[in-house]
Amino acid sequence: MFISASAAETEAAGARLAGKIQAGDVLALVGDLGAGKTQLVKGLAKGLGSEEVVTSPTFTLVHEYQRGRLPIYHFDFYRIESLAALQAIGFDEIVFGDGLSVIEWADRFAEAIPAQARWIKFEIVSEDQRCIDLSAFA
Repeated sequence: MFISASAAETEAAGARLAGKIQAGDVLALVGDLGAGKTQLVKGLAKGLGSEEVVTSPTFTLVHEYQRGRLPIYHFDFYRIESLAALQAIGFDEIVFGDGLSVIEWADRFAEAIPAQARWIKFEIVSEDQRCIDLSAFA
């Protein structure tokens, strides 16, 4: 676990984490709104060599970033209403593919998350500080 004191620190942690990422990895992110989940994904993308603009896929449900060392499939389960809706966007085909799958609000459909996924938990400590549990990578 570590305490991030800013969005930039959270992004930097994601960039460092990218060095440990391999094809087929799945990251399941859990934390409240504004806890830093998307900031971590921004860092992952940069660390994997993508210069694409990373935004929260809240309304599109999944964003794809193809221009780095690995493709990134960035999911947001916040607005998914059922497992059937999740399957309709091709979740299984993507998550068992050759890229990195990163899932925000993964706990909403924990039963759909592959067993090999690494869970990362975010907690808001203060207005600027976030506690991020990266123990899955220890």
